[in-house]
Amino acid sequence: MPLKWRVSDERWQLLEPLLADPPRRYRYPGRARYPARCCLEGILYVLYTDTPWLEVPYRDLGLPSGETCRRRLEEWTARGLLEEALRVLREHLAGAEKLDWSRVIVDASLVDAKKGATRSRARSWAGPAAATTWP
Repeated sequence: MPLKWRVSDERWQLLEPLLADPPRRYRYPGRARYPARCCLEGILYVLYTDTPWLEVPYRDLGLPSGETCRRRLEEWTARGLLEEALRVLREHLAGAEKLDWSRVIVDASLVDAKKGATRSRARSWAGPAAATTWP
């Protein structure tokens, strides 16, 4: 059984041009970086297993350390590459009709809370079902 956090060759072909490393300096190139695919798999491992960055069993799994994966995630986010990679994956999966939009969850922690706003007295039509995410 394939591990769910591994990136398939098909998916990597879509992401490789986006997540390619910048070219190394000719003079004083420094230590070679871990491949982007390995770092992505380390990030997905942390997200899938909910393992803290510092506790990634990288030697057993053949991944870079959790700190290396975290730094690469920050780099990709700062360069806007992560958002672009997610857009490419979303378009690919939507085109293949492999996205199940019925299970989308909106996280209220991302919505601005207006200061001084009064609480609505209207009752929610969702009722108790909205309080849980269990099927």
